[in-house]
Amino acid sequence: MNNKRGSKLITSPYLLWSLLFIIAPMFFVVYYSFTTETGAFTLEHIASLGKYAAIFARSIWFGVLATLICLLISFPVAYFIANSGSNVQRTLVALVMLPMWMNFLIRTYSWMSILQDTGIINTFLGKIGIGPFRLINTPGAVILGMVYNFLPFMILPLYSVMAKLDKSVIEAAQDLGGSKVTVLRKVIIPLSMPGIASGLTMVFVPSVSTFYISQKLGGGSFDLIGDVIERQFQQAYNYNLGAAISLVLMVLILLSMAFLNRFTSDEEGMVI
Repeated sequence: MNNKRGSKLITSPYLLWSLLFIIAPMFFVVYYSFTTETGAFTLEHIASLGKYAAIFARSIWFGVLATLICLLISFPVAYFIANSGSNVQRTLVALVMLPMWMNFLIRTYSWMSILQDTGIINTFLGKIGIGPFRLINTPGAVILGMVYNFLPFMILPLYSVMAKLDKSVIEAAQDLGGSKVTVLRKVIIPLSMPGIASGLTMVFVPSVSTFYISQKLGGGSFDLIGDVIERQFQQAYNYNLGAAISLVLMVLILLSMAFLNRFTSDEEGMVI
């Protein structure tokens, strides 16, 4: 009996936190999505989401591109870090986390000075007789901002899993005649799936819902889902429509979590 009471006391702060900052906000998002300003039930806001289909598609497309680029960059980087010495690992992990110690807004704003027409890149290209090129206020600039800001969220889960891989399994595959490509495809990648799934979720969700990156590096030339939500709450003060659009993001998050759980359920058996 005392153990049960102790467990309840230990878990009560987490339950209170979940109630206040997870369950309650989700409840209000669902409530406002299906009600009018007077509190009457309506499906009008959900039905009106069709006109934002192009923005949803663009946001998902940008999020997918940013996530795949992060994966392509992060996989070899994480593998290199995981196979380095202990001191080197600590140093490289610290370097990966170093940009995260700086404010997100400052990191994004700094790319404006780098990419603008009179920025560092175009100034250098101008001195060697090339350019200037239009780098800012483009889809490429927005995707670059997503990759730069969210890359650590892909590297760290991959590194965490790869650092625990049993090296003897890889050596056994090599001893059995497996080429580097075969070992990578049939051993390393399957064993790294929990980290890949976690990284995909942690990068895709903030990428598809961002608004500051698209505003600063995209120049307002094209809207993403986050821009529409931010405008509904901060400018139009249409909380009901903003909540309805946010509800779609909640569904995307839940789908991402389901995708993650599919690959992490057997993590204990896959990774030693």
